[in-house]
This record gives sequence, structure tokens and C-alpha cells, in this order.
Amino acid sequence: MKKVNLLRLDHVAIAVRDFEKAHAFFTKVFGAVPGTFSEVPGMNYIWKNYALGDLSRMELLGPTAPDSFLDGFLKTREGGVHHMTFQTPDIQEARAALEANGIPYFGYNEYVGGVWKELFIHPRDAFGVLIQIAEFTADDWLAPEVKLPGGKRFHVEKGAHGAVLTMEHPGGGMARFELTRAEIDALIKELS
Repeated sequence: MKKVNLLRLDHVAIAVRDFEKAHAFFTKVFGAVPGTFSEVPGMNYIWKNYALGDLSRMELLGPTAPDSFLDGFLKTREGGVHHMTFQTPDIQEARAALEANGIPYFGYNEYVGGVWKELFIHPRDAFGVLIQIAEFTADDWLAPEVKLPGGKRFHVEKGAHGAVLTMEHPGGGMARFELTRAEIDALIKELS
């Protein structure tokens, strides 16, 4: 069996009827940091990415006009999990692996400039979950305040009892580690 090469689960997308209410809920209650967004006129919806904490992400989807592609999904509910997006380093390799395993997919698309390449697996073929597999650079979709500035890979902030090491994460964004003085000494010893 040929495996689909996945780097990670990038985000969970939530479709909602009231986009502004959901935006306020996630930003004010959970501190979600808005990232990139776009309105898609032909399909009558908006999407926006959010960063939560160090490495968690979500996407909100909402209709912008009647006849949105979300109408069927939101017909009997206020909102809910719409899909999960997995990042792959190579969408063509992912397609080949799906085909080799007889797993149908749909919606293959490569956006202008190659910034996002995607395909979907229908819920009937994925145990009730709509799966999006996409090839992209994660940092391209995040807000500046959740990334290290100027191409830096790490930042150290000294404290009275140790330090906070903030490092660039390969999946985009940054991860923070609090280190005690003893841990710093052990790290220096390991590096020597």
C-alpha cells in the first residue's frame, strides 16, 4: 500500500451562518489571531485563517450571499466542522498515492502562482469527514505577529530563572520553550 506523504494537520475549517459573530467569538474568547482571508464571489463565501496558541490553526467559512456553496451544509445547522486540511510536500505524489489505493478524490486545483494546490476526499470515502490535502508554504497564510520577523529562525528572551526560546516551526509560525537555568546548562553541555 502506497502511503500519502503528509507533513501535518494544518487546520480544521468551521462553516458558520454568522461569520462576524463567529469571528468575534474566536478572537475575543480564545485570542485567535486572524491571518489571510478571501471572499470567493463565484461561490458566495468568505474564508479566513486564524492562529491559536503556538501551533494550532483553524479556518472560518461563511456565506456572503444567497446561493453560497455552504447552503447545503448550513441548511439544518448554525455551524459545524466542515473539513480538515492536511499539508503535503507534493500534491502530485499525494494524487498518485490516492489513485494507487483506489481512493477517489475531487476538486483538484492549482491556484495561480502555485501558492496553493489542493484536492478533496469526499466524506463517504473518509469515514464521514471531508478531507482537503494541499501543497503550500504555511507561513504564507499566517499573520505577521505569529511568525518570527525578518527570516529569523529563533529568538531568546532571558529571564531571572532561565530563558524563553522561541523557534521557527517547520509547519509555519513559532514554538516557544521555557527553559530553566539547569536545562540551559544541560543544553550547552550537549552542544559542546
